[in-house]
Amino acid sequence: MKFTTAGSAAALLVLLAAAMCLSAADAPTITVKGYVLDSACAFTKDLSKPISKQCAISCANAGSQLVILADDGTIYWPIAGTTPSSGQNPKLLPFAADRVVVTGKVYQRGGSKAIVIEKIEAQVPQQ
Repeated sequence: MKFTTAGSAAALLVLLAAAMCLSAADAPTITVKGYVLDSACAFTKDLSKPISKQCAISCANAGSQLVILADDGTIYWPIAGTTPSSGQNPKLLPFAADRVVVTGKVYQRGGSKAIVIEKIEAQVPQQ
């Protein structure tokens, strides 16, 4: 059997696509509880919760990506599960500075965690 360069490249692309699909299917679905706040404040101010709703909205409208700061201190970067990708601020903006419950597939690389949000809702305070 003779392989051409184009044929080998096409086969490699098919294998790569299959591997990416398998790794995406293997991503665990978890539920995270925490705050929605802008990424800059999460890192530079070492906040445990947002300063205010208006602050988080202002930062998001200025271009800062909103993230989810989990109760355990983990920061989850919301990402799209589609290609081409899209920003997730429009999905998170209604919840800026609020406590939320988020369910989605989590991906980890190095020290970063990202989540493809399947469901997000405001966390109702316990009485």
